[in-house]
Amino acid sequence: MFRTLVKTDALDIADQTVAVRYFEQRTMRGGRRYSAEILLGPGDRIILDDDSVINLETRTSRLVPATLESRLLAGRPNAA
Repeated sequence: MFRTLVKTDALDIADQTVAVRYFEQRTMRGGRRYSAEILLGPGDRIILDDDSVINLETRTSRLVPATLESRLLAGRPNAA
């Protein structure tokens, strides 16, 4: 199955910019699934999937700040 890039975005969280790429993929039954690849740093990514890009954008806008904050609290530096 092939993924098609449908959108790119950049989130500005504090003083860090996080790149996000949204992909569409056709299922075996002809449906559509979407995934978001969140690039926190080299070799550090988060992948989410959902039935719509709008849902992914909402989840991404909440997940990225929480992920970066939790890493800061754990004493782990954010990948930049």
